[in-house]
Amino acid sequence: MNLKQLLSLTCIGILFASCSHIYEPALFHQDIVYQPKPTSFDTAKAANYISGGFNANANSNFNDFLVSGQLNLSRAYVFNNFNLSYGAFGTIGHYDSDQSNNHAANYFVYRYFEALGGRFSANAFVTSGRADIRFIGIEVAYSHEFGTYADYRKSLSTQSAYLVDPRTNLLTLGLTSEVIFHNVNNKDFQNGIRVFLGGTFGHISLYDNPNVPVNIFGGITAANFNIFPKASYFIKVKNYIGTVEIGNGFFLRFGYKF
Repeated sequence: MNLKQLLSLTCIGILFASCSHIYEPALFHQDIVYQPKPTSFDTAKAANYISGGFNANANSNFNDFLVSGQLNLSRAYVFNNFNLSYGAFGTIGHYDSDQSNNHAANYFVYRYFEALGGRFSANAFVTSGRADIRFIGIEVAYSHEFGTYADYRKSLSTQSAYLVDPRTNLLTLGLTSEVIFHNVNNKDFQNGIRVFLGGTFGHISLYDNPNVPVNIFGGITAANFNIFPKASYFIKVKNYIGTVEIGNGFFLRFGYKF
């Protein structure tokens, strides 16, 4: 690639990142969340968890904003050096369009979205002192989106002038590593830190446009798999739980173990 080609691609990237709209699925890179599980030092080896949370994120070129609430219900187990969790979730929120784009065709102020889905999580661990070291794990999430924002993307997907990913079904899979530990004098006071690296499967039609540089959409794209990271902090005090998660957005959640 010569200098002229490189400068042309750079200009195209800046142009798209600064003034174009990318309409992605509402849960793109937002469907993976921390799934709590019993530890080796918990008395109960199986537990149910219910929680509610708030999520805020921008689209990939940071000119639109999404806000949503989420309800999660899951069941989890701890075995000898192994954890397992599965559950369901529901999300409702709205997509706010960039106000500076209000003269564009098909402009809208906001549109609603809803989603239902399921999650699965498993990990291996070793215990060292007050900590379970969950050195390797797997996370899977499937979701189906519906609502006026999904309908809007579908209507634009037939028009070549728009950068649209019309998918409403997302499957995300990735690997995790985590350390969770309890307080010196209280096993019911626990803290955990987890990192996730994974991606969403499926063909991303945005990349079919030869004038769109792949790297402006966030994450790393390999074939039909878009890779992204996420970091989570977990706290448990008696039967109350909370999480803070940061990746392509911000997620705050509180819940109860029973």
